Amino acid sequence: MEKLKCLIIDDEEVAIDGIVDYMAGVEYLTLVGRCSSAVEAMKTLRERPVDLMFLDINLPRLSGLEMLEALHRPPLVILTTACSEYALEGFRLHVVDYLLKPYSFARFAQAADRALARHAARLGSGAEAAVPERAMYIRQGDSFVRIVPDDIVLVEAMQNYLKLHLADKTFLIHQTMASLEVGRIESISGGRLSVAGKEIPLSKHRKEDFMRSVVYKNLVSK
Repeated sequence: MEKLKCLIIDDEEVAIDGIVDYMAGVEYLTLVGRCSSAVEAMKTLRERPVDLMFLDINLPRLSGLEMLEALHRPPLVILTTACSEYALEGFRLHVVDYLLKPYSFARFAQAADRALARHAARLGSGAEAAVPERAMYIRQGDSFVRIVPDDIVLVEAMQNYLKLHLADKTFLIHQTMASLEVGRIESISGGRLSVAGKEIPLSKHRKEDFMRSVVYKNLVSK
């Protein structure tokens, strides 16, 4: 079996050592590099082939998510983090899995198996053809609902919950998020967003955060 060439990016040596230890128990994983920052990792990616990254989010200077967005053709990614609030953002960036520290070897092996299947699908074997890469599931009561991240037009933070706005329906899930994530914003006027034909109110605090993190960052006309 061809092994997946893995790169570990984490600013804590003990976390890197833990992944290396877990990798020893998965025969199809092989280590090609370990980095303590996103900047160092991007240099490594230019120098050698990598199939799979184990990527922490909270990194110095450039976060793991910022690095991932900056890569034109990133390798497969498994996020390894102590922060639960970035799960939806991770799946929007098509990560294979989201490992919340501390995680068990069984959970690590499960994520590695998903990466192997995704790698086989990339190579054209069709091993994962029946499972759309962008699908995810959310719990609604005693059942699970399949949604596609691209169908989410807005994610609204509500204390310990998230409200997922799709074009034709809304879901409430139990998860926290530090900021408002948006997809198809049509306009912003006063304290309201127009998204996919819906008017959504923004508090003063949320509006300031949104303008700073999204609008001003993408402003092309002053």
